[in-house]
Amino acid sequence: MAINYRPFPKDFMWGASTSAYQVEGAAEEDGKALSQQDVINRRPGVADASLASDHYHRFKEDVALMKELGMTSYRFSISWSRVFPQGSGEPNPKGVQFYHDLIDELLANGITPIPTLYHYDMPLALVEKYDGWISRESVKDFAHYARFIINEFKDKVKYWTTINEQSIIVQFWTQKCLIPEKYLDDPQIRYQINHHLNLAHATACKLVHELVPGGMVGAAINTAPIYALTSKPEDALGMLNAVDFRTLFYLDVYFKGEYSKASMIYLEEHNMAPVIEEGDLDLFKEGYSDFLAFNYYSSDCARSAGNATERTEQGVNWTGKKGEIESYETEPDFFQIVRNPACDTTDWDWAIDPVGLEFILRDIYARYGKPLMITENGMGAYDALTDDKKVHDSYRIDYLRAHIQAIQRAMHYGVEVLAYNPWSFMDLLSTSNGYKKRYGFVYVDRDEEGGSCERIKKDSYYWYQKVIATNGADLD
Repeated sequence: MAINYRPFPKDFMWGASTSAYQVEGAAEEDGKALSQQDVINRRPGVADASLASDHYHRFKEDVALMKELGMTSYRFSISWSRVFPQGSGEPNPKGVQFYHDLIDELLANGITPIPTLYHYDMPLALVEKYDGWISRESVKDFAHYARFIINEFKDKVKYWTTINEQSIIVQFWTQKCLIPEKYLDDPQIRYQINHHLNLAHATACKLVHELVPGGMVGAAINTAPIYALTSKPEDALGMLNAVDFRTLFYLDVYFKGEYSKASMIYLEEHNMAPVIEEGDLDLFKEGYSDFLAFNYYSSDCARSAGNATERTEQGVNWTGKKGEIESYETEPDFFQIVRNPACDTTDWDWAIDPVGLEFILRDIYARYGKPLMITENGMGAYDALTDDKKVHDSYRIDYLRAHIQAIQRAMHYGVEVLAYNPWSFMDLLSTSNGYKKRYGFVYVDRDEEGGSCERIKKDSYYWYQKVIATNGADLD
């Protein structure tokens, strides 16, 4: 039976996303100091953040392209080390002015700003001072930074997101944080980092509720449905454990103010539980979230851990050749992540699963009953620029179309979704793969060595322009 799905609401926000260190460039310009991510990205053969996509110098041109695209929202991040080069102390006036100028330009063009306070880029000064998020001092310095930013822009920004992809920071802790060698053999450290991130998130939520009249705030988590590999009861239980460990362990803190019990018991049994001080759980409850923003790219698959006795961390595909992912996560006695044979993948081994987006939207909404906002969704691919300066990315259009249809199906069945901000507005510096892996609606003319940074509209730009103009009615 054909179902006439309900249309997107008239106030639905259509936009796109980026992050500061991946697009801005000017990594040490106008008073900005390095972040840990600026340093992490300095690898042979991979572009670094000194230029990125040169958004810092070309933001007016970029906002004009956003306006032409029809965007009504833009999710971006604020660079902590551009505003506070040393992580604390006095703010950098030129850094503060840049974000005023950007937000003013967005508002003047009818685009709702959705800033993220933290997108992996801890100021390098704080990493050198006390090892960054490993130290509880990080929570105090983040609170100082967050209070300044929220108060500074409280009259211009309604929607705030706090920490980007906290679960990814934990899974890929040595890629998203500069970790001193002395900690590398201690898996408890990443869960201590996570606890400090939770305290930082709750603090920022409290500040938005205190300082921003009518403000709404939530985290931007990376999440995915996790299916059982087979119908064997043992695999179903492995899937349940993986959902608890990879999803509920984070979301229960945001919406219930507590850690999920099964995951905490597992961490305690394996000497990985974080140190929790008196008052921490009270702060979790006080720093409640108004909505959940989440980033969706792919789904996962799990099975029983079987007889596995060694822990393995989730690996990365560095080459862009299918099947070359380093490893999948194993938690002994709990679960094992495996490739899902029912899903095709991108060149970087990410499962392509638009149905999974409907699944996770409905699942999270049923659990917590809070509005949802998609802050990333996209397909990283090798994009070819033709001699006449065209990019024919039909594969990206197919991917996004199927995911927008999944959102509409979820909304038809009662899920409240506020916005769709796919990754990314323009090509940017991929954390793992530089400029080889492209996501944008706008092609940026550069490679790992540099380039002109000329902006070129892809076929997907014109397609998404039509989608927005028809409020999601025309996806052809």
